[in-house]
Amino acid sequence: MTPGEDKPRSADDENALMAEWEAMADDKPAEAAKDGGAAAEWEAMLGADEPGGDGEETELMTNVSGRESARVLNQDEIDSLLGFDGGGEAGESRSGIQAILNSGMVSYERLPMLEVVFDRLVRMMSTSLRNFTSDNVEVSLDNLVSLRFGDYLNSIPLPAMLAVFKAEEWDNFGLLTVDSSLIYSIVDVLLGGRRGTAAMRIEGRPYTTIERNLVERMIHVVLADLSAAFDPLSPVAFRFDRLETNPRFATISRPSNAAIVAKLRIDMEDRGGRLELLLPYATLEPVRELLLQMFMGEKFGRDSIWEIHLAEELWQTEIELEAVLDQQYLPLYSVLNMEVGARLMFNASPESRVVMRCGDVPMWAGRMGRKGNNIAICLDEKIKRKRN
Repeated sequence: MTPGEDKPRSADDENALMAEWEAMADDKPAEAAKDGGAAAEWEAMLGADEPGGDGEETELMTNVSGRESARVLNQDEIDSLLGFDGGGEAGESRSGIQAILNSGMVSYERLPMLEVVFDRLVRMMSTSLRNFTSDNVEVSLDNLVSLRFGDYLNSIPLPAMLAVFKAEEWDNFGLLTVDSSLIYSIVDVLLGGRRGTAAMRIEGRPYTTIERNLVERMIHVVLADLSAAFDPLSPVAFRFDRLETNPRFATISRPSNAAIVAKLRIDMEDRGGRLELLLPYATLEPVRELLLQMFMGEKFGRDSIWEIHLAEELWQTEIELEAVLDQQYLPLYSVLNMEVGARLMFNASPESRVVMRCGDVPMWAGRMGRKGNNIAICLDEKIKRKRN
């Protein structure tokens, strides 16, 4: 027998062990009953937890101390909670935590005055494009939305032309997107296409130089109208910078930065297309306070009633003037040693000039005289103050 092996038990040892177990069972019947009840409870729970036909994975966990059971979610329920389920279509609004994150990153303040600016732009573009195309043009504003710049670039339907322009006074950039329908419609109208026929589209080829030049001319017209629309609010000049066909080369802001997009619809009888104007919030930051006001002139401009009232009150204001005959500078000990009866000698005569001061500001100069029983001063010079 090796040291690691157990010794064989004899019959007497087994009888003694059985007697000990019976004594322990007689002493603790309550614990045995409790253990039996717990075993019965476990069997009942296991019997109730039968796999169903819907494919849900549910597990009931109960520890020995008797705490309540917890439910474990399967992968589909976790995806639905987080909003990352891939069953929805592209562009569909998400739900759950993903929706909260998106709303928190794209929820920006409303700019009421910007809506007024774009309404002016729509009216001005209708007139300008009619003169530009010599056709009946109708411009309408579809909607005004706020979104992230990266999401907008990914949503641009290609092929399209993207014009990058710069706001000179604000020292920042904006983006103008012209879709393919409007491109071919403008080209068809400017080159004398027949009315009543849809513009021809040749897919799978880059835009020609003629098409780019014609669209660039239209963009200059739109930018001029945009500058005129902002002019009552804040004078700004929008300068055309470059024309791109690849959205990656038209990046003017970080993908996570916020931007506001105005989607315009241009109809020329049976032809037309869409034009989208993007302005990052960083570009609008210099005029943010003006765009937050509810109506024109709410926080700036002249108030003629207040100006008239202020001018009337100023003309009736009383001020105190001092006639300075002479000035002397004495040391402090001389001033402190003065007594009653001491005399100060001025370096002035009756013909010396007298300076009239208002506070510490010299105003006029003249000569002293007498009128009746009063001493008077005849003003003959206005003192010009030096500007710092």
